[in-house]
Amino acid sequence: MRTRASAQLVGPVLRALPRRALGAGAAAGLVLAALPRLLSTHPDPWMALLLLRGAALAFALGLTFLLDDPARHVTAAVPTRRMVRGALRTALVAPFAALWWTAAVLLIPAQVRPPVGDITLEAAAAAVVALAASATAIRLTEEAEPGQRVAITLLATSMAAALLLPQHWGLFATPKEKWWSPGHQHWALILAGAAVVWAACGPEPIRRRGFFATRSAKISPSTG
Repeated sequence: MRTRASAQLVGPVLRALPRRALGAGAAAGLVLAALPRLLSTHPDPWMALLLLRGAALAFALGLTFLLDDPARHVTAAVPTRRMVRGALRTALVAPFAALWWTAAVLLIPAQVRPPVGDITLEAAAAAVVALAASATAIRLTEEAEPGQRVAITLLATSMAAALLLPQHWGLFATPKEKWWSPGHQHWALILAGAAVVWAACGPEPIRRRGFFATRSAKISPSTG
């Protein structure tokens, strides 16, 4: 029955996806990835890496809107759990995200393209951090559409991290630097930690369930 209910949700969830935000993030990312080809016949490897990282961040900013639900306070009482609805949204966007990232990587000229596996790890970590941040905002607040606030916070945090984090952490190293390999071990830890936070913040907040349960208990005697 749960599988059938989830299948019936595909259409409504697909129509409710934040297409503008996702499309804007994807378009901005592709434009950034295409710049090395458009601006120079001899692109710089460091600039190509920087632009590809910018592309991943642009798409991640679009993903911060994925869990926005204007009808949150109505759908909190429906039988299908919010965690299922959020997972369904993610599953619907995942193929598009994979195709988008493939296109972004291929737009970077092969001679200056950074190691694909490592840069893909960075992009995956950025995407999961964005989803974890959105899930946390929804879990801890009553806000139905925290995407814009989360996007601004993620952008500011990314800029601060690039400027303030110690160089030996290697999060923004280049392939020729000795910190490249340790940096991607740190990216893997970020990805795993964000995934745990995302999963922990998936369920509807307990106080909301308690509120609806209490309210239903108060209403049912008078209606019966």
